[in-house]
Amino acid sequence: MKRIMFVCKHNSRRSHMAEGFTRALKGDQLEVASAGLEASQVDPLTIQVMQEVGIDISNHTSNALDEFDPHDFDAVISLCGCGVNLPEVWVTRPIFADWQLEDPAGQSVDVFRHIRDQVEQHVRDLLQALGS
Repeated sequence: MKRIMFVCKHNSRRSHMAEGFTRALKGDQLEVASAGLEASQVDPLTIQVMQEVGIDISNHTSNALDEFDPHDFDAVISLCGCGVNLPEVWVTRPIFADWQLEDPAGQSVDVFRHIRDQVEQHVRDLLQALGS
């Protein structure tokens, strides 16, 4: 079973969206986790906009990347352009991508929805590429 790690700076918005979509779409076929360069908290607006599309991430917690072993993951996806700040062992996994999506922090719920929709499309494209 392939394992995917989604990484953002704080593990509070985009990475949780990606984890939520992946679990909802292929959670029975893939293992997925998310983490940040540093831990924070899951943004309540992220929980809200995911609930709007029927995905409950209210039980997600924010985790630091150093809590995980990079060798446990086949794919590492950065959502914020933070790939340049990741230790080399993370970016040299068999699959690495840096989606560089805007951080909706402090912005309107409409911006959160827009970023959510972008994340969903990227996740769907990734799952198709993985053949899942």
